[in-house]
Amino acid sequence: MFTGIIEEMVEVIDLQKVGSNLNIFCKSSNIREFNINQSIAHNGVCLSITDIKNNIYQVTAVKETLSKTNLNLLEIGSMINIERSMKMSDRLDGHIVQGHIDTTAICKSIKKEKGSHFLTFEYDNTELITVEKGSVCVNGISLTVCESKSSTFSVAIIPYTFKNTNLHLLKEHGIVNIEFDILGKYIAKLVK
Repeated sequence: MFTGIIEEMVEVIDLQKVGSNLNIFCKSSNIREFNINQSIAHNGVCLSITDIKNNIYQVTAVKETLSKTNLNLLEIGSMINIERSMKMSDRLDGHIVQGHIDTTAICKSIKKEKGSHFLTFEYDNTELITVEKGSVCVNGISLTVCESKSSTFSVAIIPYTFKNTNLHLLKEHGIVNIEFDILGKYIAKLVK
């Protein structure tokens, strides 16, 4: 479980295709706190560390993960938002995030307004919903929905979050990972 509060952006140092899997090698300043088998959210995707050497750690994304997330678009030099799993004694500063991506979305617009940024995203699955003032996780970042429509939603990003996550690198038509609020998903399924 995660909170959606990003700890660090890490750089992709290497990518290795092994069959239908992708080994992702990242450099982290927190490497001394990492362990093999530790779960870390990468752009919101829960992946386990499989190897650590020097300041580089390795995770592996399987075919299903690659087909449902933006990890298949990574290149050497890409920046990834990461968050270590929460401890049971931690505060829940964001919202409950599982690290299980529901879908990807396309960034339809980025508007700067009085220091903040308003981003609008569009996704295909109309069974998945957002609600205004509800939570949504975009590339692993816990955000509050400020406008919700069928298949689109907007979020307002404060300057700190914009600067300290990979959202500042996002361009219009860029692809992001989306995890919808777990409570909303249960309610939508019950109503259906």
